[in-house]
Amino acid sequence: MTASPRAIELTLIAAAAASEKFGTDIIAIDVSEKLPLTDVFLIVTASNDPLLKSICNEVEEKLRIAGSKIVRSEGLAEGRWALLDFSEIVVHVQNAEERIYYDLERLWRDCPTIDITHVLSEAR
Repeated sequence: MTASPRAIELTLIAAAAASEKFGTDIIAIDVSEKLPLTDVFLIVTASNDPLLKSICNEVEEKLRIAGSKIVRSEGLAEGRWALLDFSEIVVHVQNAEERIYYDLERLWRDCPTIDITHVLSEAR
């Protein structure tokens, strides 16, 4: 099983939105084989707390326009690691320290990544 076409569409929209708001080191991991509740983890680094909130707001707005509602969010108030759950995809926006410490890419290294480079270059 691989990520659904809808999950990939939402991932591309979210990645472009994060890039537009200066998110960095953006990676999309197809976790559909390992997790029954979501298809994709999108991981983004924010250089500071206000930027983290700005990225989250932009991602949520762009996905709302695309017809996806946020199921739940966590960590936005703390500004270190925000999790936005849209059911098909989960967006993790982390500051650099949290990203290094938790190293989600290493935890999910056996899962394939989704190529998002074309939307990142278009977004800037």
